Amino acid sequence: MSDREVLEGSTRFFIPEQDENSSFPPGSAAVFFNDRMRLNRDSTNYLLRQLDVSSYFDAMAASGVRGLRVAHECGIPVTINDYSPEAAALIRKNAAMYPENEITVTEEDCRAVMLRQRFDVVDLDPFGTPAPFVDIAATSARHYLFVTATDTAPLCGAHLKAGIRRYGARPMNTEYHSEVGLRLLLGFVVRETVKYDRGIEPLFCFAREHFVRLHLRMTNGAGKGDMALKNIGYIHQCPACPWRMTETAFLPSVQECPECGAKMSRIGPLWVGPINNHEVLTQLAADLDADGMGESVLARLVTILDGELPTPAFYNYHRLAKHWRISPSPADDVIATIRDAGYQASRTHYDGRGIKTDAPLHVLRDAITTRG
Repeated sequence: MSDREVLEGSTRFFIPEQDENSSFPPGSAAVFFNDRMRLNRDSTNYLLRQLDVSSYFDAMAASGVRGLRVAHECGIPVTINDYSPEAAALIRKNAAMYPENEITVTEEDCRAVMLRQRFDVVDLDPFGTPAPFVDIAATSARHYLFVTATDTAPLCGAHLKAGIRRYGARPMNTEYHSEVGLRLLLGFVVRETVKYDRGIEPLFCFAREHFVRLHLRMTNGAGKGDMALKNIGYIHQCPACPWRMTETAFLPSVQECPECGAKMSRIGPLWVGPINNHEVLTQLAADLDADGMGESVLARLVTILDGELPTPAFYNYHRLAKHWRISPSPADDVIATIRDAGYQASRTHYDGRGIKTDAPLHVLRDAITTRG
């Protein structure tokens, strides 16, 4: 198949023609490119505007678009790598279009590159799980580690054994499974990092459709690792009713549901702390607005993230209404009623019908049935 030129952001590049009749067109070409991941790439470029970065490693680049955009739009020296000879050839073709930018192309196992070289930013965006690459990336990344996972079924509990095998944690396919996936991946990265006396600080993390994206600041020292571990814990979910609770602990306790007395199921270990940095999100919103992107999908995502409570395990209030056999009020009315009762509540980016709150279930039930 011939190549065709694509424009994303202000960067032009070539990709192989894809079979649009295929069930998954990005997988039909010799070199992978997924247009639906543009939001993922846009988010990284806007974040990099804020960071003092002098080197960036695109570890599994395929067409090279992520690294090309970082070089061309952010002016950061990049190393773009892919193990595939076809992909590496395409990356070189694309890099040749930008002789003014500092772009190095490598063609080997990304773990070999990371073993011998350190970068200010290491970006893992594999096809599927990043699990085999996080360990070495945690030593190669000087200041920042960015991670994408597209194996959402294992992360979210739909493929339980694969999730346990890859991430050393027990997921569960709950109504808030997308949040479980993000927090389980983040907890895995922490556990891979702390053994090197390093910690992490989440800057800008989100789940979207078929992927999870983490933007993390790396911190140095055993004390920083200990601080990161303080955000590791478990979600205890009742198997018989909507009750759930969060426990911050490296080893979980046995819990009984206070609502119905059932033995609670454990999800984790996973990250139970905040997943975003308010100052980072504020600057992202300002930059997007300055670019005339204030109404974009990315800007709406940033706005929701900035108002989202940091507590784990949101509720889908329509599912709660179905469980209780009641007719739900509008989401904004539910949130307002919870706040009027003295508790916190917010929307969540994981689910349009999701509500985050620290209110007990009886308050939530009353709020769902109260009409504004």
